[in-house]
Order: sequence, then C-alpha cells, then structure tokens
Amino acid sequence: MTAFEQRLKAQALGLGFDLAGIARLGPVTTHAAFADWLAQGYHGEMDYLQRGAELRADTTRPEPGMHSAVVVALDYGGKQPDGPVARYARGDDYHRLMWDRLDALLAWVKRERGDDVRGRSYVDTGPILERELARQAGLGWTGKNTMLINPELGSFFFIGALFLDAELEPDAPFEDDHCGTCTRCLEACPTQAFVAPRVMDARRCISYLTIESRSAIPEEFHAALGEHVYGCDICQDVCPWNVKFARALREPSFAARPALDGRSASELATWLLSLDDATYRDAFRGSAMKRAKLSGLQRNAAIVSASPRHA
Repeated sequence: MTAFEQRLKAQALGLGFDLAGIARLGPVTTHAAFADWLAQGYHGEMDYLQRGAELRADTTRPEPGMHSAVVVALDYGGKQPDGPVARYARGDDYHRLMWDRLDALLAWVKRERGDDVRGRSYVDTGPILERELARQAGLGWTGKNTMLINPELGSFFFIGALFLDAELEPDAPFEDDHCGTCTRCLEACPTQAFVAPRVMDARRCISYLTIESRSAIPEEFHAALGEHVYGCDICQDVCPWNVKFARALREPSFAARPALDGRSASELATWLLSLDDATYRDAFRGSAMKRAKLSGLQRNAAIVSASPRHA
C-alpha cells in the first residue's frame, strides 16, 4: 500500500473514526443472496430496499465515475448498560456526525490530490450493501446475526463510506469467519428472527417491529417485546466478540439524552404515552428515534406498559 493510502486511513482515524479501510468498487458478490432475501419477503415493509435494488449489485452504479471507497466504522459504546432503547439511538443521530467527518476527509483528499477529485459520502442512506463493502475493505466478517464483526472491536459500530473517483490501492478483504460453531446470537433472539445463520426474517425482528414497521405489532410478539421500546441489542449483547471487546462510550454525541437517561422501560413508556406532537418534536430533535415517529413510539410504549411485568 502506498504512502498516500496509509495517510488517508490515518486521517480518517484522526477525524475520530475507529476503523478505516479501502475497497475497490465493482460487482457485489453477496447481491444474489440479497435478491433472494427480498424475494422471500424477509424485508417486510421496507420497500425502499427493493427500489433501486439493481444498483446494489455493483458499487460503481450508485454514483457513476467512482472507483474506490474509504470505508469507516464509528463505535457507539457497547459497554453501556442495556435498556429499553437500543444503544445506537440514545444520543444524537449518527448520520450528521458521520457525514460531517466524511466531508472533512474529502476536503483533506482534495487538498492532497487536487480540487478536481470527486467524492460522495454514504451513511446508511444509499443503495449500497455496506457490510459487504466493509468486509471488502478488511474491516471484519459477517456474523451469524448478520452484523459486521471486527476481531478487535466487536460489532457496536456504525459504517460509513466515502466514494472517490480516484484509483486507490485496496486493502485485502476480510476472508476469515470467526463465528465457528457458536450459535449464541441465534438462540438468544426472543422472536426467533433468524431463519438460518446470517439470514434474518426482519418481520420477526424486534428492531424492525419497533422502528421500521408502521403497522400494528402482531400480538404473537407482544410478550417477546419485553422491555424493548425502541430497537434491540440482544443478538449483539450475547456475542462473545462483544463480551470481550465492546468498548465504553467515548463519543459525547452518542451519550443518552436527558429524556432517556436512567428511565426504566415502564417509566419511559409512561412518558412517551403522555407526549403531544410539540413536546415530542422538542424532546427528539436531532434523534435517530424520530424514525419511528410519535405514533410508532406510542404504539411500542403501549405494548410495554401492558406487559404483565409492569402491571
């Protein structure tokens, strides 16, 4: 790897990212499996995954003219205590923070290589199979719980990418599978969302049910929902790689906002059910939890409040 690629990755780490690697853009080897996953209907109501699905078959398609990607990871603190809100969503929305840092990285590339270099930042919003791209950049392997796992960081991190029209020398893809015979994540899922290792039926996943779905949550899942008001970390919590390597929260933006900090599931549910639109907008300004909308949060809160454990 040339000195420039080494400095580029060092710059990414200097901007606050925890991992950085380089991938060459092109055909995506896991796209056939993704297409089959869609055909099985496992995406549920997430119709946006079908729109532009053909773009996900080749990473040169979303933004024509791009050749390389700097793929980064940003840890969000897997050592925080579990709770009614998944760890990633307790603080500020990660998209803006990561976009700003990727834009700063692009500005550095332009200073080094000239203003004519084109780039585009992606953070969980484009037609890209990000985890496979991160694997291609050497950042980790896809675990049986479908999460990207890094052998020194675990899986409590966000993935982002800066696409560039520059030809960069790529890192070696991560080829090893370190899950071995372990099936703790599959066995721990309270809704049995995994139909096979690395295959999730999102329609049964607590994160999908409490965040992405706009429909009523089927009664068969109410008991399994347990204390989960927004999202779920169970399949990550039990992963041995997180048990050993998950880190304490170090990014202040991801610290739990006061409205969420320290509230039990019952207390949070009661508070959410008391909100009107204006109070909701004020309390969740700049929060990833706005994705579920007030109606979704109150739907979830009503189920948690009705649980026998809170009676």
